[in-house]
Amino acid sequence: MAPLELDLTDPLRTFELRARLTVGAETFALVGPSGAGKSTILRHVAGLKRPADGRIALGERVWFDAALRVDLPPDRRSVGLVFQEYALFPHLTVAANVAFGGASGTRVRELLDRLHIGHLAREKPTRLSGGERQRVAVARALGRDPQVLLLDEPLSALDAHTRTAVREELADILATLAIPTLIVTHDFLDASTLADRIGVIRDGRLHQVGRPEELTARPADEFVASLTGGNLLHGTADGTRVTLDDGTVIEVAEPASGRVGVAVYPWEITVTTEAPAAGNVLAGTVGSITPDRGRTRVRVGPLVAEVSRADGLERGARAFASFAPRSARVVQ
Repeated sequence: MAPLELDLTDPLRTFELRARLTVGAETFALVGPSGAGKSTILRHVAGLKRPADGRIALGERVWFDAALRVDLPPDRRSVGLVFQEYALFPHLTVAANVAFGGASGTRVRELLDRLHIGHLAREKPTRLSGGERQRVAVARALGRDPQVLLLDEPLSALDAHTRTAVREELADILATLAIPTLIVTHDFLDASTLADRIGVIRDGRLHQVGRPEELTARPADEFVASLTGGNLLHGTADGTRVTLDDGTVIEVAEPASGRVGVAVYPWEITVTTEAPAAGNVLAGTVGSITPDRGRTRVRVGPLVAEVSRADGLERGARAFASFAPRSARVVQ
C-alpha cells in the first residue's frame, strides 16, 4: 500500500501550521488540545482546505503541490472521511447511508456484515446507539474503497460509558485495515488505544512522534509529558539530584543541570500511610480518591497516583507518595 506523505505550511489566525508526516499502512493519531491544528491537517488531506504551501501525495499520486500548481478536488482523492458528529442522513436507512458514497448493493452488505451491523440495514440513524452510528459512518467511509481513511474526533460525540466500549470496537475495526489511517483527537487514551503511532501537536507544531509507549517512556518536553498523563514537578538539577521548589530532594534517571521539569506517571507511584525506607518520597495530604476503570486514582500533594487498592487511605489524611529514581524523567 502506498504511503500518505504530507509536507505543508498554512498560516492560521494565531500561529503558522507546519506539518511533515509519512503514514504507511497503519493508524496514525494526531493528538493535542483544541485549536492545535489537528483538524486543519485532516481537511488539507481531504481536499476541503488548501494549504498555503507544500505537498500532499499518496505514493506517486500527487494530490496537492503548490510549486506544481496541483490541487485535486475532494472527489478525485481516494479518501474516506468519518466526521466528528458522523453526519449520517436521518431520512435514509443504514443501507442507504452506506450506499450514498457509491457502494454497490453487494459491497454495502459486505461492509455491514464486516462491521456487525447487517441486522440494522433497514433502520434509520435516529434509532441507533452512538456506537452503531459510528459503525455506519465508518462503513460509509469505506464504501468508496478509499486508499486513505480519515477520522475527525471519532469518539467525542459519545458519553463516557459508551466511549470505553466503542473505543475498543473501533480499535478492532482499524486493526483489520491495511491502508493509511489518520485520526485526530484531543484524548491521549483514545489515541494510544486506536493508533500504532502518535504525533503530539500544539500550536501547529509536532512536538514528538512515536509509539504510545515511546512517548511515555521518553517524553520530549513538558507539554508531551503533561498531555500523556504525567505528573510534573519543578526544581533545580545538579547531576542526578533535583531539589524541588518545596525543598524536597529527589534522585532522577539521568543527570542534568539548572532548572528542570521532572515527569512521573501515575502508575509508577506507590501511596502508603507510612514513609517508605527507600526511593523518592513526597509527603502530603490525600486530596481525592477516585475509582477509575478497576484502579483507583489518589492525589497526594502535587502527585496523582494510580493504585490497585486504596486500603487505609482517607481523604484529608497524611500519606506518602513514592517512586523509583528510574521513573523520574527530566524534561525541558
